[in-house]
Amino acid sequence: MAGSAHSDAYRALCRALVDARHQAGLSQAQLARQLGKPPSFVGKYELGERRLDVIELMVILQALDEPFELFWERLAPALPEKL
Repeated sequence: MAGSAHSDAYRALCRALVDARHQAGLSQAQLARQLGKPPSFVGKYELGERRLDVIELMVILQALDEPFELFWERLAPALPEKL
C-alpha cells in the first residue's frame, strides 16, 4: 500500500518513537496505559499502520518525558531533504 504513511520519512518517525519508548524503559502496554489507550494503539502507530497527528505526537512525547526539541534533533538527520 503506497502513501505518505509508508514514506521513508514516516518510517523514520515510527522508528524514532520506538527508540524513545525503549529509552523511557516502557513496554507498549505500559505506554498505552499512560495514554489511556489500548495497547493496539501504540503497536499500530509504531508499525506505521496508524497515522499520528501532531497533537497525538506531542501527547506521546509528553508521556515518554521526551522534549520535542530533543526528539526532533534525533529524527531530523533521518529525514529526506525533500518530502
